Amino acid sequence: MKEGWARQQSARFLKSSTIDPRLRLIERFEEFSGQYPWQWTPADGEAFIAHLRSGGKPIQMSTARSYEVTIGLFLEYLLDSRYGWLEACSERFGEVPQEIFHEGNSVLHTVDYEGDPRRRPLTYDEIQALFDAADARPGKIRGQGRKGGLTALRDAAVIKTIYAFGTRRTESSKLDLVDLRRNPKAPRFAGFGSMMVRFGKSSKGAPPKRRTVLTVPEMDWVVDLLREWVTEIRPQFSPGRHPAFWVTERAGRLSPRSINEAFVQAREDAGLDDDLDLHCLRHSYITHLTEFGYPARFVQEQVGHSHASTTAIYMGVSNEYRNQLLETSMRNRLGNDWNVTS
Repeated sequence: MKEGWARQQSARFLKSSTIDPRLRLIERFEEFSGQYPWQWTPADGEAFIAHLRSGGKPIQMSTARSYEVTIGLFLEYLLDSRYGWLEACSERFGEVPQEIFHEGNSVLHTVDYEGDPRRRPLTYDEIQALFDAADARPGKIRGQGRKGGLTALRDAAVIKTIYAFGTRRTESSKLDLVDLRRNPKAPRFAGFGSMMVRFGKSSKGAPPKRRTVLTVPEMDWVVDLLREWVTEIRPQFSPGRHPAFWVTERAGRLSPRSINEAFVQAREDAGLDDDLDLHCLRHSYITHLTEFGYPARFVQEQVGHSHASTTAIYMGVSNEYRNQLLETSMRNRLGNDWNVTS
């Protein structure tokens, strides 16, 4: 059954990174229930979710829903008469698979976003503190007589670039030298006027999405940083002809995990909230572009979201920004006397 379901998903061009965790979940549920799929009941599904909600690390609501959906997809495959599992189970065991999650025992999707509310955009002061901590690390390492000063310089550049372009960790890891290009409309940025993201987050069964992220004037400080990385720091890693933009000490491509570890180190050195993660820099980029006054559609295209509603989820503009909008609106409607108490 599992092999057949895996083949069905593979035929839809789903990636192994999607298929394998689904199969592992089915195996976990099978082990928990102690029953075969044709013996599973709604009570088994309810007990599984209740078990995962208990203990020291209970699962989130969104995780519970994804588990229910995955198990439901597996059973949907078994219940499809075109695959013959109903007949086979009935003949061999006298039992057939059934749906175990329904409206009465599954998580309802009532809101657009159910992510952890502790994940948020960083304030401008927090961004500066993060950058200062990353910049200070190479000097600390050299002062202690340890190796790693060069990689610390790289890590600081990576963190800053992710914020300046709003990229995801995998997109940043797979960036190549040829992906940084000129923007004819912004010649002052030289060869760093745009970034071609060729490995954007893909929809299920689809190839990676591509987009071009333009360097914005408010982030023009990144041009000097990237120029220094390409001409002075990167050559010290002796990458040879390796195409990767971010390289390791062994002349390999910097991994998403290493990028995440670099952020965590800088966050800890800066004394920032442990709940802030690398993806919060993307939240920050979207929020700050909005506060800079860029139209919502421009921001959406920059970060590669298919829907404006997704971009809106990432946004967390400050009270100061909203008060500025309010003041502008009131002045436009009432003139300069808008704030006179009546």
